[in-house]
Amino acid sequence: MIRASLFAAAAALALTVTPAPAPAEELDAVVAAELRPGWRRADGTHIAALHLKLAPGWKTYWRAPGDAGIPPEFGWRGSDNLGGVSVIWPRPEVFDQAGMRSIGYETELVLPLAVRPAGPGDVRLAGDMQLGVCKDICMPHELRFSGLLPAGQGARDPAIVAALADRPFSAEEVGVAGVSCSIAPREGDGLRLEARIEMPPAGREEETVVETGNPYLWVAEPATRREGGTLIAATEIRHMEQKPFALDRSALTFTVLGQSHAVEIAGCG
Repeated sequence: MIRASLFAAAAALALTVTPAPAPAEELDAVVAAELRPGWRRADGTHIAALHLKLAPGWKTYWRAPGDAGIPPEFGWRGSDNLGGVSVIWPRPEVFDQAGMRSIGYETELVLPLAVRPAGPGDVRLAGDMQLGVCKDICMPHELRFSGLLPAGQGARDPAIVAALADRPFSAEEVGVAGVSCSIAPREGDGLRLEARIEMPPAGREEETVVETGNPYLWVAEPATRREGGTLIAATEIRHMEQKPFALDRSALTFTVLGQSHAVEIAGCG
């Protein structure tokens, strides 16, 4: 119930600036999904992927879609021998959408899935993806998928391998030296957050995405700047229901999107 209500609220927010929605059959021609069966690793994890193909000029959204986007949600009902699924997001792009920032993908998206079988044997993976698609209009849509993930190790799928290689680097991989946060009350409600990240440049026009780990917290588009080897991201955070809240520093995720690569950093001091 929480999953459905949060998606509906986000979709309603995004749709307030759009014309009337298109029929579902029209959106079926805009975006289609194929389940790529992938391969089984020696540790038992199965690497598969959802392959989304978008009509020319259309785009869909990253896990943190920005103010103009709709966050994706997944359901796995109907699966067999499934212990769990982790979604591995490739590096997204930043778009300007009616003067607001959105974050996502255009043309196509190969979205790797790390599937944990509940036991030995094949996995029947089935489910749905609630997502937003956007061109001149932005609206929610639902994709359904199913397929067999065979137990044999199989051949590595080059498309999935390329998507895995395009994921954001970790803090350790790029040499992040430290992350510190200053948090202060915001006049009226909410908090002001400033993160100082000691890291090499990720390329020109760096942008930062801040995730709190709490789906009820709204984060404003951060203002990002550099002072030498330190990247500074400042933003405001509020509760969607205007309730008081505590901010867990260890649950914060900072993703720095640069021209050459992206970096994902967990937590701050």
